[in-house]
Amino acid sequence: MADNREPVDDIERAMVAIRRSQSRRSLARLARGEDQDSPRGSAAKGAAFDVLDAIDAAEQSGAPATVSGVAAALAVDQPRASKLVAGAVEAGLVRREADQADGRRALLVMTEAGRALTDEVRRFRRSVFAEAMAEWPEADRAEFARLLTDFVGALGRVGGRTGGRTGGQAPR
Repeated sequence: MADNREPVDDIERAMVAIRRSQSRRSLARLARGEDQDSPRGSAAKGAAFDVLDAIDAAEQSGAPATVSGVAAALAVDQPRASKLVAGAVEAGLVRREADQADGRRALLVMTEAGRALTDEVRRFRRSVFAEAMAEWPEADRAEFARLLTDFVGALGRVGGRTGGRTGGQAPR
């Protein structure tokens, strides 16, 4: 029987595999051999990874980090984002500051502990990715980075037209 799969079929399968392998649970299993007292070891802090990533992305883009921004970045509703942010605040990873330009909203700022956790998780993820590509030639790693970055950008634009449902999430 001939293989009639299109490249998009392989991409879809790969994206599902990536999504599963990058879940908090999978990353925690990878890190399990490390110091259990590290910031990754706390379940409360583990639940805040996505919030920290959203705040970090806002900072990188020069945009203010807000609960609305976290909701948009995580493709969740405002009440869910508020609950996630509250958990990050309670864990001491994020603090709320009054927005001097708009007194009705609060800005989200990473605490020193939140920044340390973000840096630690980023180093850990990068080490996992580097290990996965360790045997690849440098040119292949560079090309993969370019293509994946382009793909993620395009996927984000498509996600904006589909109500944010990308990455294999089915409509609810």
